[in-house]
Amino acid sequence: MATETTQLAVLGAGPGGYAAAFYAADMGMQVVLIDEEKNPGGVCLYRGCIPSKALLHVAKVIDEAAHASAQGVSFGEPKIDVARLRGFKQGVVDKLTAGVGQVGRLRKVKYVQGRATLTGPRSMTVAGADGVTTVNFEHCILATGSHPTKIPHLSLETGRMMDSTSGLELPDVPKSLLVIGGGYIGLELGTVYAALGSKVSVVEMTPGLLPGADRDLVGVLQKRLEKLFTAILLNTKVVKVAPEKGDADKHGIRVTFEGDLAQKEQVFDRVLVAVGRRPNSKIPGLETTAVKVDAKGFIETDGQRRTAEPTIFAIGDVAGEPMLAHKASHEARVPVEAILGHKSVFEPLAIPAVVFTDPEIAWAGLTEAQAQAEGREVEVVKFPWGALSRAITIDRPEGLTKLILEPKTGRVLGVGIAGSGAGELIAEGVLAIEMGASAEDLKLTIHPHPTTSESLMESAEVFFGHSTHVYKPKRA
Repeated sequence: MATETTQLAVLGAGPGGYAAAFYAADMGMQVVLIDEEKNPGGVCLYRGCIPSKALLHVAKVIDEAAHASAQGVSFGEPKIDVARLRGFKQGVVDKLTAGVGQVGRLRKVKYVQGRATLTGPRSMTVAGADGVTTVNFEHCILATGSHPTKIPHLSLETGRMMDSTSGLELPDVPKSLLVIGGGYIGLELGTVYAALGSKVSVVEMTPGLLPGADRDLVGVLQKRLEKLFTAILLNTKVVKVAPEKGDADKHGIRVTFEGDLAQKEQVFDRVLVAVGRRPNSKIPGLETTAVKVDAKGFIETDGQRRTAEPTIFAIGDVAGEPMLAHKASHEARVPVEAILGHKSVFEPLAIPAVVFTDPEIAWAGLTEAQAQAEGREVEVVKFPWGALSRAITIDRPEGLTKLILEPKTGRVLGVGIAGSGAGELIAEGVLAIEMGASAEDLKLTIHPHPTTSESLMESAEVFFGHSTHVYKPKRA
């Protein structure tokens, strides 16, 4: 049995875990990073953000090729080579994970591959291919991530039932696909399969897609998805799935719906269950420590991400919402600095959220619905992309930029964007919120023309009643 003794052990090598390990190494600490994969990367690089965005890029290319006919350029019907597409996606994953592994080695981070079991507040064992390694540590950061939510009554022993992980494997392009869940994972994967040629239906039990997102932004996206998808079933539940003709592998899956729709039963070639994720807090041996887990399965932490066990911290998906890779990466620095004795705390004013559909939607900070629920007085200003020259030149005017402002000062409290490339634009909104910028700051910042980024400047001008391209006088 091998033994490693270190200042810091990081359990889980996703965007939170490896960011913490690398930062700690940069700060001069001795670090051991533990994960079951060959290289760091976690769900994000292996089975989430990165492979999904590679496939979404291909979907966007297909859509733009079809869309080009409106501009006088026609292409033939796309031919989908699923094996090569899978290879492209896997190549992206392999390149990035190998690169992260190399960066870790350059930092002298010790990487131990295997499954860990905590044996107390200062030790763990890691079972790997070459045997068991004992890791003794002064401090530990838990960054174990999350996994797709499973619903017992929606389980079948067939490969035709998929979750987000198996859906990204792209086993084939089914003739028909039902996506259960109208959240960002379901809509992103539904977009991929629809672009590749599947007839995609989405079922969502709430009254709208993307529950919790701004309705103005969702409205822009939904209009486009209604053309892309075969059906969007809202206020509808799936109450039963069963193999068609007794054999799902041959004949597909019969789905029974509950809701206001005429056809209560339909048959689909494949069904994708995308109803959220659950934290990986059932860590073997966690009971040997004082770490506490709340009713939702998240590990409880303070502002420095320290758990009830003084030597152990937790970050990322396992430590609470929002379950986003970029939140985990920034959060990762806080416990490292706390261990080093710095007065560090995780308290961002805004964490951006992006749905990488087409069009993308992105938001940060306070939303209009949150302001209403909290009884906060705000001023909401909107700039339609139909008045945005860059959006017109790319034939994508179906967009909207929205600011949530403090009425008296014009301070930016929230930003929402729906449109092509919204995910790239939202960072300016996040910076504005974090710096306490006002609508006047955005208005006076010269933006390049013609760009979609001008929509932030022009929406700020709407607040003052003199947007160049929108006539909307300031209310008295």
